[in-house]
Amino acid sequence: MYIEELTLKNYRNYEMLDISFEDKVNVIIGENAQGKTNLMEAIYVLAMAKSHRTSNDRELIRWDTEYGKIKGTLRKRNNTLSLELMISKKGKKAKLNHLEQQKLSQYIGEMNVVMFAPEDLHLVKGSPQVRRRFLDMELGQIAPVYLYELSQYQKVLTQRNHLLKTLQREGSKNEAMLDVFTLQLIEHGAKILQKRFEFLGLLQDWAAPIHRGISRGLEDLRIIYQPSINVSESTDLSKIKEVYYENFHSIKQREIFRGTTLIGPHRDDLQFFVNDKNVQVFGSQGQQRTTALSLKLAEIELIHSEVNEYPILLLDDVLSELDDYRQSHLLNTIQGKVQTFVTTTSVEGIEHDTLKKAKTIQVTNGTIQD
Repeated sequence: MYIEELTLKNYRNYEMLDISFEDKVNVIIGENAQGKTNLMEAIYVLAMAKSHRTSNDRELIRWDTEYGKIKGTLRKRNNTLSLELMISKKGKKAKLNHLEQQKLSQYIGEMNVVMFAPEDLHLVKGSPQVRRRFLDMELGQIAPVYLYELSQYQKVLTQRNHLLKTLQREGSKNEAMLDVFTLQLIEHGAKILQKRFEFLGLLQDWAAPIHRGISRGLEDLRIIYQPSINVSESTDLSKIKEVYYENFHSIKQREIFRGTTLIGPHRDDLQFFVNDKNVQVFGSQGQQRTTALSLKLAEIELIHSEVNEYPILLLDDVLSELDDYRQSHLLNTIQGKVQTFVTTTSVEGIEHDTLKKAKTIQVTNGTIQD
């Protein structure tokens, strides 16, 4: 798949923009704070209906305007799709082929993207929240039902935490309502956990050989999911629910004392092992970067295997963060098969045929020369 045309209105520092793209590589060049990352972000938001940079949608709307709009024409193997996202202070409206979608989960997944930005190099070393977000964003693209379960889980989690705070202050007067929330949380949480196990099994199958290739056959990568309860990828759904129930029962008073939910998918994490050593703790910076690169390249192949289309790859100021060898490996892997967007302040120093044949887009203060 590839995005053919993009229209922005009142998006970040773009008042109005109409632009077409090549189906292979597009290099967006500009100094810092001119709008090149905003352009990249707009493509991501069009696909995912949320930003990778902020959770506050109002930041996406141009200063002193009421709404922002992103429209795009997407070419797929068997059809052409029109996508549109309207962002206002009241929320978001999404359209597919000019038809408004009742739920964002019906919209997300039509356009698949893989984003690789400098912060993704901290996927290994960063906080558990970064790794959970990585899981949620990628899984949501290939399994819309996962997005539904996740949104329901987060709603119940917010309500449950609010009640726990109340119980913490006022004493155990409404434990019956807490039990209701707990059962709802288990119902959604168990399905999320099962889906994450399935996804990571697939990601492992793609990432391990890619990592071996980048490390010239010297390193073996393993991805381990760390749930907050004692279950594994072979545990069936009913058993996961049972273990959750037992755990919630045993820590009930501790949760009331602490005023927060102590177990569940929102507390889980990932670990990465290279040659049986924990990369987060013992890995060199090079090994951590190779692991992050392997995961991103594995995502591309995994999405292709699930939807029979290559996703769009967004490389936001990341090439300059990679050494020549990893840079070449990345560009060689995507060459000719993945529509790719690259943002950079300059292409000097990047010697690769892929970039020499690319369409160049110059960004200056929210305007484009191509």
